[in-house]
Amino acid sequence: MSLKGQNKNIVLIGMPGVGKSTIGVILAKVMSRHFIDTDVFIQVREGRTLQEIIDREGLKTFCGIEEGYVVSLASQKSIIATGGSVVYSNSAMDALRSNGILIHLYLPLDHLEKRLKDFKERGVVKQPDQTLRDLFFERLPIYQRYADITIDCSGKNHEEVISEIMGEIKKIEM
Repeated sequence: MSLKGQNKNIVLIGMPGVGKSTIGVILAKVMSRHFIDTDVFIQVREGRTLQEIIDREGLKTFCGIEEGYVVSLASQKSIIATGGSVVYSNSAMDALRSNGILIHLYLPLDHLEKRLKDFKERGVVKQPDQTLRDLFFERLPIYQRYADITIDCSGKNHEEVISEIMGEIKKIEM
């Protein structure tokens, strides 16, 4: 039975700035699937930005809100781009894994540093004094633990990343 027949979601995980949302939109078009960006979903439901939620409610409350929305997703055959912090919730990750293939989009730290000029205002779940470097090394083993597939996006354009994802998915289908 193919992945399409199984109604599995494809779930993109990884650091902020790696390209989960952009790759997700393109992948959804290529595969003729729905696209869900959990960060946008949360912002629409809450009526405020992620940074506003973090600033007003704190990190712990934000993570609880994120977990609640992710666990409540009832999607099939969708491409889901997650917020980088979703991996802090075992419940959210179990829910995503129960009907999905988890793909870790990876970029080395130096690439992320060049991309993330708005790190402090982006709505990233991090301690006030935590640097991107600290966050990268804290989260990397968590992403690796949950990932069914890891795609190194270094030096690749969107089309190359999509092609690699499609190739990896086909291997799983066999």
